[in-house]
This record gives sequence, structure tokens and C-alpha cells, in this order.
Amino acid sequence: MLFSLHIDTAVSWRGGQSQVLQTVMGLRARGHRAVLVAHPKGELARRAQEGHDLIRLAPLHEVDFAAALKLSRVLRELRPVVVHAHDPHAVSMAAMALSMLGRDKRPALVVARRVDFHLKRNSFSRWKYKLAASVVCSSNAIRAMVVDDGIPDDRAVTVYEGVDVDRIAAIPPADVHTELWLPPHAPVVGNVAALVAHKGQRYLIEAVPAIAHALPDVQVLIFGEGELRPQLQRQIKALGLDHNVRLVGFQPNVLALLKSLDVFVMSSITEGLGTSILDAMASAKAVVATDSGGIPEVVEHGITGLLVPVQKPAAMAEAILRLLNDAPLRTQMGKAGLERVRVRFSVDRMVDETLAVYERVVGMRPSAGNGNLPLAD
Repeated sequence: MLFSLHIDTAVSWRGGQSQVLQTVMGLRARGHRAVLVAHPKGELARRAQEGHDLIRLAPLHEVDFAAALKLSRVLRELRPVVVHAHDPHAVSMAAMALSMLGRDKRPALVVARRVDFHLKRNSFSRWKYKLAASVVCSSNAIRAMVVDDGIPDDRAVTVYEGVDVDRIAAIPPADVHTELWLPPHAPVVGNVAALVAHKGQRYLIEAVPAIAHALPDVQVLIFGEGELRPQLQRQIKALGLDHNVRLVGFQPNVLALLKSLDVFVMSSITEGLGTSILDAMASAKAVVATDSGGIPEVVEHGITGLLVPVQKPAAMAEAILRLLNDAPLRTQMGKAGLERVRVRFSVDRMVDETLAVYERVVGMRPSAGNGNLPLAD
């Protein structure tokens, strides 16, 4: 049995928190102990509360010595062999906690990197990432970036994020027209992402007039919440798109609603990988996405969807219209996307490859069932 401790400091629930929970649950299902340290008021802690080995702890800011001291006491008592820090503040707290332990008592530090932002170049950031035995990147694009930022090549590894394809397949589809009061038979385009600048929803909205000119009843649904809601709402109103674009917020049954979309769109300016795209592909949906970050590693242009340049609403409108006007192509791409996710982006593969990283950094022999599994190339 391999004993790991996982830290995530986020309050909100996004793709990263889903990956943390699936990693923890997957490791436990394989007979390994996995303790979760999560924000006391976070959605991750709420969703994990039915399980054991949950510790509610999070720093108040990036350099919180009190929180690090509490974590060092937890590590001294529990003695995991791996600490997996899943976000930058988690890395800070873990690095400080490890520095409070004797060198012979320190577990190996594994760091997750899910965003395609450069690492900070200040001395504290360089120090904390230098302690990492391995940096697990969600895409090759992120891996190239962290190596460029100074992480040694042999410590950076790509492990693609994963989704539970069978669970998603078992979810009954919801009738999006009925549930959201849309015009009957109107074509529906959907985007699922936090309402923040780098998700690029403003460019999707800018694409809508051209789409609506050809298909006046088109409905563009933007799922998610965030700081940009007022700004995006003003943009929708200024463009006269109140009848075509809706900010529908967080929907607990979003996976069921996804199945009723005609086209899924990801408009990101930067994107580590895009777990919402994986969800859409697992729902057999054709995808239009920007060619940013790790997205081209997921979406095969012309096979599972269409890639367009970032911040180019005209190109996005053209791609969306092409799919809305070609039902057989949408079906063909949806089937290809489902197969691609099943083969390359399953949660079982993600957990097995993560476990292989742990075994490598602690010098263990690979577990049965994952020893010959190659890491993503």
C-alpha cells in the first residue's frame, strides 16, 4: 500500500477539484490510503465529507506559517510517503511544512500543474518548486512551459486529466429546451467554464450575431459563474442578443444538459487541457474549440471537432455554423470524440499514471496492473 496525502486549497468547484477527488477515490479503490486536506468552506470538502481521512485546513494567503505549522504536525503524525499539492497555495503550504520536518522524515513532494500560466519568477516560487520531486502536468503544453520556467526535464511529467466515461454515459439526458424554456427545435450551442477573462466567453458572444444571422433561433448557453458575469451580461444587452445568449449559471445537472446540446464550444484564450471538453466528448458531442494550450492534445481538428484561432469570433462563428448545418458530421465527430476520451482520457488511466509517478519518486516497484503503463507522450 502506498500512502499519499493530497492538498487542495480552493473554495470553488472547478475541473481541478474534480480531478483531485477522482484521484483520491481512485487510489482508495486500488487499496491505497489517500488523505485529503481541503479548504474548510470549499466544495471539495463538502463533496468528500462522507469519506474518512478528510482534514479541513487551508492557508489564509500564500505564505501562511500558521497553516504550514498545522500541516507539518499532520505530516509528522500520519507519515505519508507522498504529499501531492494540487494548486499553487497548496504547494506553498506543503513546502513550508516539509521544511519544518527533518530531512529524513520528509515525504516526497509531488506538484500538480493544471494551468498554462508561467510559474512566478520570485525567489519564494523558485524555492518551493525546487522541492518538488515531480511536477505532474495536465498536458504536454503545460509540461513544455514548466520546463521552460526551470523545472528539470526529468522531473516534469505529463499525466492527462481523466473523466469517468461510463458514469457520464449512464446519466440520462435532460431536455435542455424544456428545462431552460428554450424555443422548440432551436439549435443549441453550449459553453461550460468559469466566467473569467482567460475563458474567453466575450469572443463567443461576439461570434453570435453572425450565427444568428443565418440561424435566427440559435440559443447559446453559457454555464458557470464568475467575476465577469456583469460585464458579459452588459455585452449581451449591448449587442441585442438577449434572445440568443443566456448566462445560465451553475447547473447541478450540467452533464445531463450537455447531452441535449448540438455543439459544445470552448472559447478559452489560455487553457491547460479543458475537462469540460472531456465531459462534452464523453457525451458524444462535437466540439468547436480554440487552439490554445493543451486543447489541441484533446480535440483532433476535423476528426472530433474543429479548432479555431484564439480571439477570432468570425472563425468561431464559421466553425459553429458548419457543425450546426451538418448533423451527420456532428454525429460522426461525437462518436470519434467519445472513443478518443475512452482510450486516452479515462479516469482509470489518470489514476494509474499518477500512481506510477508516486512509485517512481519513492523508489517503489510498480504496482500490478500499472507497471507497464506508459505515461502520456
